[in-house]
Amino acid sequence: MKNLLAAMVYTGLALLANPALADMSAVAALREGDMKKLVLHEDARPLPDVPIVDLTDAPVSLADHQGKWLVMNFWATWCAPCRKEMPTLANLQTAMEGKPVDVVTVATGRNHVPAIRKFFDEIDVDNLPLYRDPQQQLARQMGVMGLPVTVIVSPEGAEIGRLIGDAHWDSDSALAILNMLAGESP
Repeated sequence: MKNLLAAMVYTGLALLANPALADMSAVAALREGDMKKLVLHEDARPLPDVPIVDLTDAPVSLADHQGKWLVMNFWATWCAPCRKEMPTLANLQTAMEGKPVDVVTVATGRNHVPAIRKFFDEIDVDNLPLYRDPQQQLARQMGVMGLPVTVIVSPEGAEIGRLIGDAHWDSDSALAILNMLAGESP
């Protein structure tokens, strides 16, 4: 019994000494439904410095989003689960308006601009930035092996979590997780 009590006290003190760890364990506790697939990393993983582009082929830097939490979704026009998931990401972006959270989409591989525009027109989504990774350089360096994959990036620009497959990003669990990351109570 003494050992159990000592272990509990030690764990509690360790969590208090490391606020980031305490926050991630609280975030982990909010995972329900689709969000149970969200894997939170023990150590943050720096993002590779790989160029991506917007729909006009202008270079885009993910560093432009530093200072905010980033929900970065890798997708493709041919991906059926992506079509189902994308409106929930748009709803998440709307729900996070005014908070330090940005939702961005990265079409990886051969996704022609007219097909991307058609995809978003058909699903009636117009509030998400549309980035492209035409040579899959970013996706490869980040280990994205299938689609969709959504990566949570810290305000410092490091990956702290990843969800493989589609999810309801406008669910109560997803909103609670991102609100907590943004510094609000769930």
